[in-house]
Amino acid sequence: MDDEVDETLRAEAAPQETAEESAQEAAKEAAQDILQELSEAPAAAPAARPASALDALLTAAAQKPPADIRARIQEAGGLSLDRLPMLSVVFDRLATACSDAAKHLAASSTFYSLSGVESGRFGEMLDAYDANAVVGIFHAPEWDGHILVGLDRDFIYTMVEVLFGSDGSEPPVEEERTFTAIELRIAQMVFEQVGKALESSFGLVSQTPFRLERMETRMEFAIIGRRSNKSVQAKFLLQALNRGGEMVLIIPQTVLNPLRPALGKVLTGESAARDPRWAQQITAEVQKTAVRLRAVLEERHLTLGEIAGLKVGQVLELDATPATRIKLEGNDRPLFWCRAGQSQGAYVLRVEEAINPEKEGADGLLG
Repeated sequence: MDDEVDETLRAEAAPQETAEESAQEAAKEAAQDILQELSEAPAAAPAARPASALDALLTAAAQKPPADIRARIQEAGGLSLDRLPMLSVVFDRLATACSDAAKHLAASSTFYSLSGVESGRFGEMLDAYDANAVVGIFHAPEWDGHILVGLDRDFIYTMVEVLFGSDGSEPPVEEERTFTAIELRIAQMVFEQVGKALESSFGLVSQTPFRLERMETRMEFAIIGRRSNKSVQAKFLLQALNRGGEMVLIIPQTVLNPLRPALGKVLTGESAARDPRWAQQITAEVQKTAVRLRAVLEERHLTLGEIAGLKVGQVLELDATPATRIKLEGNDRPLFWCRAGQSQGAYVLRVEEAINPEKEGADGLLG
């Protein structure tokens, strides 16, 4: 009878032991999972110890920032300015072109200079100029896109003083108000000049006109794409009358993507960096330069005493003859050997040959 009771108890205890072992293994696996989740969670500030393992897991999950896959993809596909070396060249040309255009409008000196180039979100760039700038939206037909040019308040105030003949003696205007009709008209004129400068500057990489479509004073209406889109921003400083302002150029990434092959090239050598229109303009301006020429019949070295002893009416004898060659100089530099003659009652010079300074110096040393 006792043997039957013992077997019955063992039979009942066996399932209980198996259930306990399974429960222990499940608890171990759950604890390992919790430890793994906690190790993967980012470090946070020390907090009160949770009452249970489940509370700890929930706390770690709440502290872990949500993964924004879209934002990561956009960051990975952003613009790398280091891979677009021609972009800085274009912006430098733009600053020079704007400075040249401003010289024809006012007597005082006006200079544009590139202060920096950076990339970021389009919306964040606009927010920095909210209620403090006038922006112009330009359309580039060949690119099938739009770009934005902004003039801050100091830029417009300075340009108004320059165009109306101020000498800079009065303190600069720092009033924050809505822009007047005259200020908006001046801003439109500046935008039209910038459009022409953009066309010539980007001519190195792509030929396209830039047409001013509209102007906006409120940044929420100056939208040419999504606020989260990546864009390139170039800032230019205006300097005039011991004051200045800022002009900003914003180009969306979608506009620059087709231009990446051209913007990624590096100019090497003189032939690659030559712009035919720029070279033609430089040549035309150089040829307009006035140069004073001097014809030297003979040179004589005198002592200081002999020069001091010269008197009015005194005759200086020259060794030159009508057959002596005359040296033609410009800016105290010898240019040509000439022969003297007469034509229609006036003395004239006939150019015979160019003067080689190295050869003339060697002949002088040899005597």
